[in-house]
Amino acid sequence: MPGGLVIVPLILAVAIKTLFPELFEIGGFTTGLFKNGQPAMMGLFLILCGSSINVRQVGMPLYKGSILTGMKFILGVLLGLAVAKFFGPLGWMGLTPMVMIAAITNSNSSLYISLSAQFGKPTDTGAISILSLNDGPFFTLVALGATGLASIPFQALVATIIPLLIGFVWGNLDEHFKTTCQKAQPIVTFFMTISIGSSTDLSTLATAGASGIILGLISAASGILFYFLYNALLKKDERSAMGAAIGTTALNSAMTPAAIAAADPSMAHLVPMATAQCATASIITLFLCPFLVAFFDSRMKKKRAKEAALDNHEHVHI
Repeated sequence: MPGGLVIVPLILAVAIKTLFPELFEIGGFTTGLFKNGQPAMMGLFLILCGSSINVRQVGMPLYKGSILTGMKFILGVLLGLAVAKFFGPLGWMGLTPMVMIAAITNSNSSLYISLSAQFGKPTDTGAISILSLNDGPFFTLVALGATGLASIPFQALVATIIPLLIGFVWGNLDEHFKTTCQKAQPIVTFFMTISIGSSTDLSTLATAGASGIILGLISAASGILFYFLYNALLKKDERSAMGAAIGTTALNSAMTPAAIAAADPSMAHLVPMATAQCATASIITLFLCPFLVAFFDSRMKKKRAKEAALDNHEHVHI
């Protein structure tokens, strides 16, 4: 299953939360791991990501990560500003400028890394070191802060960079550590996804309603645009289907509205609906994105095979 390393534990966690809502609240190590463990798991995940970057190959992963992150940020801001300009603070179809920016500027790093192992190049995987910066509320707060709606939490950037640097330095100094991290990544991804999914249940879909589904479809559809832009900015031998892999909204974006309200209490009344919409969008994109990436990967392989056959035919003719 494309993205199964993320989809399976997410379904498992959502099902448990829906059918046995108190199970994750039992306390002790169980609650610490499966419900409250997401920040710790994300920190560990960033260390693993940092360890995968080869200092001798930092150029292309850095370039790709900057492209991916920049595209997400710019499109999210443009859509948020467009909603604000044409529909005002209450937004369109229940989608406020805040939730539009929160959902589109954010991407599912766990799904990206899982898909990159199957459809991407090593430099695509290394790009996660920059792409991981859009996990959490930082870029949303930057975008809203530029319009005076929230302050810019510089500490959020520092807090993201520290584990990445630890992994980067350690992984380049110790090859055994780098290898160990590569083996550990699927395990960490699995349990991190459970801890993310444990905070929502199927009632989230009902709460957000059509607006959450529309937000998810917009986010997933953006992957089509990102696919073409990404490859337009790369050399032919570095192109892949991974541009489409950022047409996602991570479940951690559901925590962003509360962070915004903490910076700007006047937006507190928007938090419940925005949280549900982000969570619904994350589920929609989690299921759609892997198939979109697989489609474009197949498309690229067919095109390359056709070009190779044409080159061979011309060579034989000459």
